Amino acid sequence: MIVFPLITIATFLLMECVTWLTHKYVMHGFLWYFHEDHHQPRYQNWFERNDVFFVIFAIPSIALFYFGVEGGLNYLFFIGLGILLYGIAYFLVHDVLIHKRFKWFNKTTNKYLIGLRKAHKVHHKHLGKEHGECFGMLFVPFKYFKI
Repeated sequence: MIVFPLITIATFLLMECVTWLTHKYVMHGFLWYFHEDHHQPRYQNWFERNDVFFVIFAIPSIALFYFGVEGGLNYLFFIGLGILLYGIAYFLVHDVLIHKRFKWFNKTTNKYLIGLRKAHKVHHKHLGKEHGECFGMLFVPFKYFKI
């Protein structure tokens, strides 16, 4: 059924909007306490308080998987899958590529990935929660892709 892959793709793309809004208004807003350590130049520990957001975003995905198989496979499963796939992409781009918490992709020449890294560095030049920019993760302004 073609609708299920389309739901997964649409959810994945929509998650970039959810992430942007959450990052700007929640992480840099009332939940700054959890995100603040992520904006410090040197992390105190391998884990950060900011890592709680992985759990927060995983909960709806897990719930959708659960309800998406109840009484047979349904569209909720594929919404959960889109959230999961976005979470994996976010982890690979944010924690592996940009912050190098894992030394998997240290040397990339891919212009898209370099642009994402530049945009995120601009985001992190602000150590406080105010004056932030580039809140997205996979879609950032085109100016960061210029060499």
